[in-house]
Amino acid sequence: MNGSNSMDDYIRRGRALAWLAYLGLLIIIPAALQKDNPYTVYHVKQGLALLICSILASFLWFVPLIGVILGWVASVVLFVLNIIGIYNAASGKIKPLPIIGALGEGFNF
Repeated sequence: MNGSNSMDDYIRRGRALAWLAYLGLLIIIPAALQKDNPYTVYHVKQGLALLICSILASFLWFVPLIGVILGWVASVVLFVLNIIGIYNAASGKIKPLPIIGALGEGFNF
């Protein structure tokens, strides 16, 4: 694997598992099985950002009154981001998630 084809090879091999990074704790599967694949690692980072935001957003439900509204909004936004992430990973795209993608790109592992 050298030259311009190397990333294409990583994408081809990573697409089968990279989309799992957007399904909560299933992020462990691509993280463990393809930790040396830069394509998969990119999507694991994006999925981790999404998982962290989902955990933080779950606390909104405990805020009286406004928390329920904010919780629903956050749930819808996070669901849409999940769909975008799964689509990007399954279709071979290296594209950050809207809104929270920079957080994922900031992870260094």
